[in-house]
Amino acid sequence: GIVGFTLKDRLDALLESPAILLVMGGMLLVTAALLAFAYYAKPRQKETISYRDALIIGLAQACAAMPGLSRSGTTIATGLLLGNKKAAVAQFSFLMVLAPILGDTLLEAASGDLTAGVAAGPLAAGFLASFVTGCLACKFMIEIVKRGKLIWFSLYCALAGLVSILSYFC
Repeated sequence: GIVGFTLKDRLDALLESPAILLVMGGMLLVTAALLAFAYYAKPRQKETISYRDALIIGLAQACAAMPGLSRSGTTIATGLLLGNKKAAVAQFSFLMVLAPILGDTLLEAASGDLTAGVAAGPLAAGFLASFVTGCLACKFMIEIVKRGKLIWFSLYCALAGLVSILSYFC
């Protein structure tokens, strides 16, 4: 949260630059590499996520503020590389997303931009729909992580990264 907040202006300027294709492509390749390393690594399986591991996974989440770096892919891969169980790290990763979401919501509320002129009814309906679909997506992703199929997401990220980089040069 703090990293994203302090770098927000720089990241916004980068998003408007044509070089964003190179940055995003490179970060997608980093995500692919992290997921591939996590897939092929066979570390011991820890029973619980330690405070040290939680801190390292949190730092990985802060780095994932870079455009193109998958937040969930980065945190899950980091947790797996640290030797945590697949199900535990997947659940932890999806719980961790609450901190930046709540932080951003508080910042928007403090600035008065929270509702952006949307009435309470449609805002509540949108919140409910996104909450339900988000929960379903998290459940689906946790099942994918448990089955160890993140290598497919790694291949997707690698392909998307290469397409992004080639798009910059074409």
